[in-house]
Amino acid sequence: QVQLAESGGGLVQAGGSLRLSCAASGRTFSGYTMGWFRQAPGKEREFVARISWNGANTLYADSVKGRFTIARDNAKNTVNLQMNSLKPEDTAVYYCAPISGTRPLFDYWGQGTQVTVSS
Repeated sequence: QVQLAESGGGLVQAGGSLRLSCAASGRTFSGYTMGWFRQAPGKEREFVARISWNGANTLYADSVKGRFTIARDNAKNTVNLQMNSLKPEDTAVYYCAPISGTRPLFDYWGQGTQVTVSS
C-alpha cells in the first residue's frame, strides 16, 4: 500500500514562508503525478498544486499562483511545497496525494500537516 507522510507545517505570520514536505512510498508510486490539497476550517478539501513525478508538468490553483512552488526530489522520493507570502486564508491542513486532473486519484490520505497563518 502507498504511504504518505506530510511535514513542515507550523505557525507563521502573514507574509512569511513555510516549506512543506511529503514523503511517499510504494512499489510503483514513483510514477504517479502528485498533488497538494488543503482543507481549511469549515471548508471542503481543495486542490492546491500538482506535479508529474518527472517534474515536467506543474499546475497551481489560482489562489496560490505566484506564491507557492511545487517541486520533487526523486532521490528522496519526496514532493515539496514552498509557500511564500502566506495569507491568513492559507490556514488549513495540507495533504499530499496521487492526483488525476485536480482530483485525488485514490481515497487515501496521510495525517496532513497544519499550516496556521496569523494576521
